[in-house]
Amino acid sequence: MKTILIIEDNADVRENTAEILELANFKVLQAENGKTGVEVAQTVKPDLIICDIMMPVLDGYGVIHLLNKSPETASIPFIFLTAKSERPDFRKGMEMGADDYITKPFDDIELLKAVESRLKKSEILKAEFSKNVEGLNKFFDEVKRIDDLKKLSAERRIKIFKKKENIFSEGNTPNYLYFLAKGKVKTFKAHEYGKELITTLYKEGEFLGYTSLLEEQPYSETAEALEDSEVCLIPKEDFYSLMYNNINVMKIFVKMLSDNILEKEKQLVNLAYSSVRKRVAEALILLQSRYDNNKDKNFSISISREDLANIVGTATESLIRTLSDFKEEKMVEIKGSNITIVNLDKLKKLKA
Repeated sequence: MKTILIIEDNADVRENTAEILELANFKVLQAENGKTGVEVAQTVKPDLIICDIMMPVLDGYGVIHLLNKSPETASIPFIFLTAKSERPDFRKGMEMGADDYITKPFDDIELLKAVESRLKKSEILKAEFSKNVEGLNKFFDEVKRIDDLKKLSAERRIKIFKKKENIFSEGNTPNYLYFLAKGKVKTFKAHEYGKELITTLYKEGEFLGYTSLLEEQPYSETAEALEDSEVCLIPKEDFYSLMYNNINVMKIFVKMLSDNILEKEKQLVNLAYSSVRKRVAEALILLQSRYDNNKDKNFSISISREDLANIVGTATESLIRTLSDFKEEKMVEIKGSNITIVNLDKLKKLKA
């Protein structure tokens, strides 16, 4: 049963709307002002929000602004309920991220059609499409069907990148959104003296290069294949069509961008305050969490000591000494470039 939150200061309108939705087999939560509504939304995470604009304490614009600041609530479908029908109000609401409007007075059919339409679109965009080329095409096809975006490419070019080959380079102008169909990829920033800091690790089924497209700026980092990789190249025009014509798709990529920023902030804090031992443990746990496809066995990965040092943010010599310590403490096994984690719990305790 889907949960819908109604934020409306008029008790009659709120209760009548709730009654219609409950008769249609929805679970309904009610809030009498914007402040309470935000608190309920942050706690419950409803499937859809219907919100009045003109309210005491916090108006509807304030509600959607606060909810869009959090990745956990930014993707919730949002319908404004208002007696105001002037075009500037519609435009302001849509620019802030509203998915739809219902103008008071309304009838039950109008309300239910809007609700069902938004929930259906949300479900399609939340669907766990298989993280391969077929899943990618299905995702784009579903969005195309929803919004009739005829400019989307029917076929997406796949390019093979050899190990250590650059996919895009810092300072270049972005022309594509990249989808990693097979393999492993790193992004890194280069220091003027040739040192690198690996900023993100990517696995199959993930997008990369979207940050620069969103900012419409040259790449601020370089992407390089960690192993032979297959990458789908999606023209930036298709990406912009999705972003500018579908608020739900925009929210998906904004959430990805937000998660990426939080991950990099955490990385910077670790570099500033954690010991090398803790940072090496953190890096090994990160690799395990990103690339472990066989949970029943000890995780192994082949990675150069230079790349691992660039994830940790330390000299290669310091990394090698720390790995030797971990081997003596029976947390890892080492054979050539291959590292096997044999005591994950101990590494996690060291990381904490």
